[in-house]
Order: sequence, then C-alpha cells, then structure tokens
Amino acid sequence: MLVLMNVLLLQDSAAIIARVWEYLTKPFTFGRITVSVSTFITGVAVILVTIFLARWTSALFERRIANRRHIDPGLRYTICRLVKYVVMTIGSLVALKLAFGIDLTSIAVIFTALSVGIGFGLQYIAADIASGFILLFERPIRIGDRITIGEDEGDVKSINLRTTVVTTNDQIAIIVPNSRLVSQRVINWSYGDPRARIAIPVGVADDSDIQLVTDTLIEAARGVPNVLPEPQPQVQFMKFGDYSLDFRLLVWTNQPRRHMQLRSDINYRIAELFRERSIRIPYPTQEFLLKGVDLSRGIEPSLFNDDRRDRLPRSDLQD
Repeated sequence: MLVLMNVLLLQDSAAIIARVWEYLTKPFTFGRITVSVSTFITGVAVILVTIFLARWTSALFERRIANRRHIDPGLRYTICRLVKYVVMTIGSLVALKLAFGIDLTSIAVIFTALSVGIGFGLQYIAADIASGFILLFERPIRIGDRITIGEDEGDVKSINLRTTVVTTNDQIAIIVPNSRLVSQRVINWSYGDPRARIAIPVGVADDSDIQLVTDTLIEAARGVPNVLPEPQPQVQFMKFGDYSLDFRLLVWTNQPRRHMQLRSDINYRIAELFRERSIRIPYPTQEFLLKGVDLSRGIEPSLFNDDRRDRLPRSDLQD
C-alpha cells in the first residue's frame, strides 16, 4: 500500500512538473518575435552574467597592464573600457538571441526603427554616445588631463559612455556631456608637450623707468618653483594704456596644470620687488579744471556737495 502511494505521488509530481514546464516553454508570438517565460528568464540570466563578466574582464585587463609603464594611464583606461563594451555587446546579442530568438536581420530592423526615434528625440543622447567613442579612440582628452571648459577647470577623472567627470580644485565633480568636449573649444593643459608658456599681465605708472620694470619682472620670475630656466623668462611692452604702461611677463613651466598657483607665486614676488624699488602700480584718476574761481579767497567747501555741484554752469566745470 505504501509503495502504491509513493508511485501515485511520483506520478502527481511528474504531472505537475510537466504542466509547469509546459507553461514555462509555451511560446508567445509577437509579430516576428517569439518568446517564452523560460527563454526570457534565460536572457535575463545571460545579461546578469554578462555584466559580471564585463566588470571582471575589465578589472583583469587593468591589473595585467597596470605594471607596464610604457602604457600611459589614458591608454590603459581606453583599453579597459573597450573590453568592457565589447563583452557587454556580445552578451546583449546572445541574450536577445536566447530570449526572443532574434537574429541579426531582426536586430538591424530594430536599430532602424530606433534610428527614427533618435532622429526625433534622442539625437542629443546619440551624439553624446558617439562622442564618447571618439574620445576613447582619438584620445584628445585622457584620464588625468587638466582641461578648461569655458569658466570651469579641473582634472579628468573618468570618460563614460555618455558623460565625462571633471573634478575641480575644490573637489567638485562636474558632469560634462561628451558632445560638448568634441564640438566646443576645450583647453587641454596636459596635451602633447608637457611644457606651457604662462603670460602674466602687469601695469605700471606712466612715469616708471621702463628698463627698471623689465629687469624687475625678469628677476621676479627667477627662483619661483615650477618656472623653467630654459626658455628664459621674457618681458614684452604691450601698449601705452589710459593710466599705465602695460607689460606682459612670459614664463615657461613643465607643470601647466598648476598655472593658477604659478601666477599667484609670481604676483607675490612682483609685488615685493615693486615695493622695494618704488615702482608704482597705477589707479584710474581724473583731474578737474575749475575756471572763473578766485583761488585767493579760497574755495567754498559747499561747492563740492553734490547738490551744489550739479547747479554749477557747464562753462565753469571742465573735465
């Protein structure tokens, strides 16, 4: 009797499992796409495995090439990103194939349909993604570069698929769309030659000794940290200003990312030397010539009040 009951239970369990499996494998057709619960679960599992595998593979490549000093950090970052994107793309195609039975022809049709939507409302996102690949392949901007975008300046921390993260000196993260880095003017202080020339404008009083000012500016640049002795600092006499003689001090540095601190150090040195040598920095001034006023009797203080001055005849007050 017990054996018979066990047989019946096994038959019932087998029937239940068969019905569940039949439900899980029952295909549902939507146009040219066929999907079932089991294939959908398989596709989701493949996506999860792909995400894990992409991260693991990227980290593996990063560890393997981290000790190769001939490969700069920007190139290592690009290689790891491309490996991650390749693994994600292959895994996504496999998941679509297993979950929905989609072949490459169907995928091409889907992308064609998506292109219509991109043309209407997703063109900015598509431009950011395309610009992200341009940044990774062309590498005009790399990880660790010091860049200036408009009024913002900072170090590039990461280049993602759609955005780039730039960290300022205040440790503020700026999220910049990749299309802006490709289409707009960007100053890269770390690109190409590590040296850069820094220009520091200086204005002095119009009665200053030009040769003394030139020698003082050159001396101010010497001994300042991060200023290169070669090429030597230069001074240019730019123009005769309205209130000053305008000069420009040119120095070279191999630390262009620290140009703001470098300007500050040189300005401190210039202010110190100017005080020692009595070189004045001018301020805007105006001179007024009063006509028809007898200075022997003195000038009445009320003439300088705003209400009285406004009532003075124009012929008596000349700028």
